[in-house]
Amino acid sequence: MRAPRTMLLAAALALVVTGCGTNNEEELVGPQSEGGAEQQESSGSPDDLVVLEDDRGLQTVDNVVPVVQAEAATEPLREALDKVSESLTTEDLIAMNRAADVERQTPPNVARDFAEENGLTEGLDGGTGSLVIGAANFSESQILANLYAIALEAAGFDAEIRNVTNREVYGPALMRGEITVFPEYVGTFTEYLNKQQNGPDAEAVASGDLDATMQALRPLAQQVGLEVLEPSEAADQNAFAVTREFAEENDLRTLSDLAGYEGELVLGGPPECPTRPFCQPGLEQTYGIEFDGFVSLDAGGPLTKTALQQGRIQIGLVFSSDGSLSTLE
Repeated sequence: MRAPRTMLLAAALALVVTGCGTNNEEELVGPQSEGGAEQQESSGSPDDLVVLEDDRGLQTVDNVVPVVQAEAATEPLREALDKVSESLTTEDLIAMNRAADVERQTPPNVARDFAEENGLTEGLDGGTGSLVIGAANFSESQILANLYAIALEAAGFDAEIRNVTNREVYGPALMRGEITVFPEYVGTFTEYLNKQQNGPDAEAVASGDLDATMQALRPLAQQVGLEVLEPSEAADQNAFAVTREFAEENDLRTLSDLAGYEGELVLGGPPECPTRPFCQPGLEQTYGIEFDGFVSLDAGGPLTKTALQQGRIQIGLVFSSDGSLSTLE
């Protein structure tokens, strides 16, 4: 099997998802995401990071789903990507993220091991031609892109992985056909297209119901020349973390608990967090949380985690499938 080729066109510090970024159509670059899960159990040290429960359902379903250029959506391509989706669970995402982010294995090696263990290259054929698979600059997206590439290569396609930046950049590139396939997140991508097509104040059509959200997503995608394949069981939602010490000192278990906190409260996350409905505006409107400031960092990455542990921020955007997070007992 030919190894997928990876192209890094540039570097950037933005992400998606529910996430992040500035719109620069000349730039197909680097980091997002936007996804629900179990974190690792731990008795924990004070600077462990723990997720506060989203008890009022701010976040929508965010199952991983392949989005492809409709013109490129042949049956061999669908079969290869559906095979990946059928194999993925949230527990798999957490384990693979832990392997990459905690154990420091490379995303291509993590993907290769998972593909071998789950037979992702078996029974695939009929594919021809070249495809470009987009990947945001965080481990989970890169792992998923490599899984897609492995399956597509096994089917006979020539798959190239291209690191790209936020959704405002890679979304139009996907619609223009510069990217053929992207591992997306159901709820977040639904609202991206909804706001793009129906205006920034459009009523949300994504929800906690996967089937209903998929029914809303597919027509929106079709209008811009995209096809949304079958979602996986694996999900990764936006989440908000604090240190274990901060949670225990202030008796915090849920985001609702944070609304009554009277000390300084600074939020950290990707640059777009102050304008994203599932980030700062959502926390303010859904939970009535008042912030004393915002620090622009990354999306659930080392900058955010370090800022939390150093006390520069009190709460930060993370992702629910992050294998380094702990749970509150």
